[in-house]
Amino acid sequence: MNTPPTSFQGRRIEQQVQGQATRDGDGVKLTRVLTQAHQRRLDPFLMLDNFGSDDPKDYGGGFPDHPHRGFETVTYMIAGRMRHKDSAGHEGLLQNGGVQWMTAGRGVVHSEMPEQEDGVMEGFQLWLNLPSHDKMCKPGYQDIQTENIPEFSTHDGIKVRVIAGQSHGIRGAVQRPIAEFPTDALYLDIHFENDASFQQALPTQHNAFLFVYRGSVNVISPGEKSPVALHRMAILRNEGEGVEIQAAAGSKVLLIAGQPLNEPIAQYGPFVMNTRDELIQAVDDFRAGLYNS
Repeated sequence: MNTPPTSFQGRRIEQQVQGQATRDGDGVKLTRVLTQAHQRRLDPFLMLDNFGSDDPKDYGGGFPDHPHRGFETVTYMIAGRMRHKDSAGHEGLLQNGGVQWMTAGRGVVHSEMPEQEDGVMEGFQLWLNLPSHDKMCKPGYQDIQTENIPEFSTHDGIKVRVIAGQSHGIRGAVQRPIAEFPTDALYLDIHFENDASFQQALPTQHNAFLFVYRGSVNVISPGEKSPVALHRMAILRNEGEGVEIQAAAGSKVLLIAGQPLNEPIAQYGPFVMNTRDELIQAVDDFRAGLYNS
């Protein structure tokens, strides 16, 4: 499934998206790349934020205590140090190249606070929906340091970090049973160290997008070569065997894909459920202090 066939038919770009500048937490400056407007099209993914600054005023306040219920957060730190603490008793230090994969499930209150007073802080946070049967599961937490993220390099100078899923026979750091986590997420960080082209097989039914965070790339499909500029998200059509990305040396791109849940999405801020009644209950439970037990 994850090894590209010899005759490769790459996906075309359906739409390109420019992120929206905003602030979250205690004034952290970020770009919201995947917004609520694209949740249905990119099911099971709910949000993608890109934060990055060398000015402490843009990140110093961090993300003090706040709740989540009904989904997962995946924080990928490119540069900097962030301390995680939550009401389930988990604590960890997220730093250069590391990943924090948190399953909020039935409810957790957590904080993500910088452990630096200067320098660059850069990374991403992805929100991944949970299926209805798992929304009230026990909260979970994985703190994956950079040395524990599998990597491979191609013969023409492309380095691929496999955070979740599989690529070219390499299994990612996060592997879960499909029965419990049917989203079957793929999360790759692809570094073009030379001018080269990378192919990744994708099941046709999986929704997929890429985000360029260094340089620029081209998406290659039959008869087409479509450029994607820096800081653009490209939503890929559900067609062909996968995606082919061509780029110059120095370019870096995230490739993210997953099986849609095809369930109703009811969201109120940090709560993501299936119905309005479930949302009301989520807020009531938080106000009653039940996420701290």
